[in-house]
Amino acid sequence: MSKRRLMFLGPPGAGKGTQAQRLADDLGIPQISTGDMLREARRKGSELGRKAGEFMDAGELVPDSVVIGIVKERLEEADAQNGFILDGFPRTVAQAEALAAMGVELEGVVNIRVSQAEVLRRLGGRLTCPGCGASYHEEFSPPNVAGICDKCGGELVRRPDDQPDAIRQRLESYQAKTAPLIAFYDRLGSLIDVDGEGAPSLVETRIREAVD
Repeated sequence: MSKRRLMFLGPPGAGKGTQAQRLADDLGIPQISTGDMLREARRKGSELGRKAGEFMDAGELVPDSVVIGIVKERLEEADAQNGFILDGFPRTVAQAEALAAMGVELEGVVNIRVSQAEVLRRLGGRLTCPGCGASYHEEFSPPNVAGICDKCGGELVRRPDDQPDAIRQRLESYQAKTAPLIAFYDRLGSLIDVDGEGAPSLVETRIREAVD
């Protein structure tokens, strides 16, 4: 497999995190997500980590300048020297340009395409237990008794951000921010479109074939 400096794109519910982790494990390279990077930088107590922590504690978005600096630090670590998979970064064209300015050239940007109807089906069916935190899905992994947690017997609920209107808003936000990013990487010739519908194992096969 030739492409080892990769990035995954996809709307909420596309399964990009799962697929990125599967491919990263198979290739023996790290999956690097924005959230993981921010938490790790904060744990290590670096200057950028401390700055990120201040914004996170205030419930504010971490500015691009801080995120980009943390990404640079993370990509310089030993385990990323033979490759990596970025998940959740870059999110905007400005971040993509900053990544390129670091000298980081992505060999493939995997864009997992999933229809709005499929996203609504996947996210709209999610259920969680407020008591123990267990997760279920009405279609894919239902509880033994409808509406009741298998583990603690608590009543299952649907998170506010998994309500249909909230999901549509999340999709609109994703499209507004990411459509220019998709076009950016398409112009560079590094975009790899993959059909994200179907069983996870089928999508995994498609990704493997696309990046091979």
